[in-house]
Amino acid sequence: MKLKLIFLLFWAISISVNAQQTGTLLKTQLPRVYIDEEISLHFLSPEPIQYVDISTNDMIGDIPLENVFRVKAVRDSVSDLNGYNKSLGVVTIIGQKFIAQYDLWYSHDERQLKTQIEILPINTNPLEVGEIPMSDQELRFFATEAFKDKKKNKIIQSTQYGITGKVNNIYTVDDYIFLDISFKNKTNLKFDLDQLRFKIEDKRILKATNVQSIEIEPEYQLFSTDSFDRKYRNIYVFKKVTFPNSKVFTIELTESQISGRSLKMQVKYSDLLNADTL
Repeated sequence: MKLKLIFLLFWAISISVNAQQTGTLLKTQLPRVYIDEEISLHFLSPEPIQYVDISTNDMIGDIPLENVFRVKAVRDSVSDLNGYNKSLGVVTIIGQKFIAQYDLWYSHDERQLKTQIEILPINTNPLEVGEIPMSDQELRFFATEAFKDKKKNKIIQSTQYGITGKVNNIYTVDDYIFLDISFKNKTNLKFDLDQLRFKIEDKRILKATNVQSIEIEPEYQLFSTDSFDRKYRNIYVFKKVTFPNSKVFTIELTESQISGRSLKMQVKYSDLLNADTL
């Protein structure tokens, strides 16, 4: 029995190595998963799903959540199988950094049917197309680590209309910049957040008509909020940016009212160069 298990182990390893060497994957090498027309099977992805391909019309599926793919057999397509095991086709699931494929078979035996399958690294191949960006899961992890850091360097601080803004810390991971930003409302009026905009613009604007301003969208932010009463803190993530000393990285907070309060902070390029690493 032990010899048989050892043989099967080496056989599985040889198939995996051969697939990696040839750059191909046979249908017979795919994980086999059983479904039927009554029970939905849910694939749980470690990161947001970007694309799904269902190879035949014998199955139907959707993405109810960004990291969940739901699939089951089409009743009319399997009605004449009488519970007979048969391959219905291949399902391909692509995340931000991986591709996974499964061979789905029809079965009416409840002992073979699953309701959830976690997409594990062993059943995926990496997507290496040029430079690989961080997945949302990775960005969330590092942003959370930055948020848990209690150290406050207070790189820049500005106060206006009873609102104080601070850039507490700046971190880098690979080609990403993590800004730890907090706001404190010293008034008795709740601050209804309209926009928090990030720009690269000229340091000084003195009646200038040719103002160069480039708005930058965050790649990721840890929390979402529409308002805050007293305090608000968040982590914003950007791809690496460079700009000359004549420009600054501007953070602009505005309130969602006609005469709403606003606050602006300016981060120097040298502050970004002196960022800590997570």
